[in-house]
Amino acid sequence: MRAMIVAAGLGSRLQPLTNHRAKPAVPVRGLPLIAYNLELLYAAGAEEVVINLHHLPETLREAAERSRPEGLRIHFSHEPELLHTGGAIARVADFLRESDPCVVVGGDMILDVDLPAFVAGHRASGREVSMVLAEHPRMADFGSIGLDAEGRLARVASRFDLGGESQAGVYTWLNVISPRAFETLPSESRFNHLDDWWAPAHAERRLDVGGAVLGPSECAWQPVGTPEEYLEANLHPLPLRYLDADRRAEALGVRLEAGSVVGAGARLGEGCTLEDAVVWDGETVPAGARLSRGVFAEGRFHPVPKNDREAE
Repeated sequence: MRAMIVAAGLGSRLQPLTNHRAKPAVPVRGLPLIAYNLELLYAAGAEEVVINLHHLPETLREAAERSRPEGLRIHFSHEPELLHTGGAIARVADFLRESDPCVVVGGDMILDVDLPAFVAGHRASGREVSMVLAEHPRMADFGSIGLDAEGRLARVASRFDLGGESQAGVYTWLNVISPRAFETLPSESRFNHLDDWWAPAHAERRLDVGGAVLGPSECAWQPVGTPEEYLEANLHPLPLRYLDADRRAEALGVRLEAGSVVGAGARLGEGCTLEDAVVWDGETVPAGARLSRGVFAEGRFHPVPKNDREAE
């Protein structure tokens, strides 16, 4: 099986951390974020993965190579100019269509789902595209995708609505795609995969797009797109069936304590204290520093204020 991790975004919402590393290269519990999706895909049987690059590409390339499971081959698709999500997929369509089906996943979240079972369900459905949607309390924040009673695409947020919706969930950015879907690609080089490809082709009956809404016991989903989400992922990680992330991180020299993560090779000055704080690998924290709710990276502390949702 072949797969793609869509990872070339600018990571603007995660600034200033993404001023120094591409978002999928930032450390979560001491491991690069992209390591989690590489392990998910490998555990599901992926043999080759392509990753698209744009912002700080060498940081992402290095993180992916360092985190690559043994036996998984990685390819890179460098985009000098961003092609948006659909254009990024189209650029590597010849690679992906050789896999029946392939998997396409976003690079800024952590997921735990029975991917082989979902792939099997996709094959049984006969559809060209199947999306994993999740029941999640933050659906109001992220928007949702609606399906009809047969699991076919009915709505995309407020931008596309065919009617007949009977269920909805948060888009986890995990997709299973059959080769015939690539026959309906738009002719443009830059486009969005949902708004400019899947939704209109589905409405015109040129493409059968659907999915499944999975409950919390079937799909655990943790976005890592903002500083608040980044801190949450580090301090309150998902339990994962396919990866013992803490054990691997500790073997690399990462120190994991209640309320703090100290990256491999980082040094803490005498008398410094950490509370709900993350220190990146290789950093030196000055003596006497008091780090509370934030991230020490590239020689300075970046506080993370609580947002309204967390304060409730």
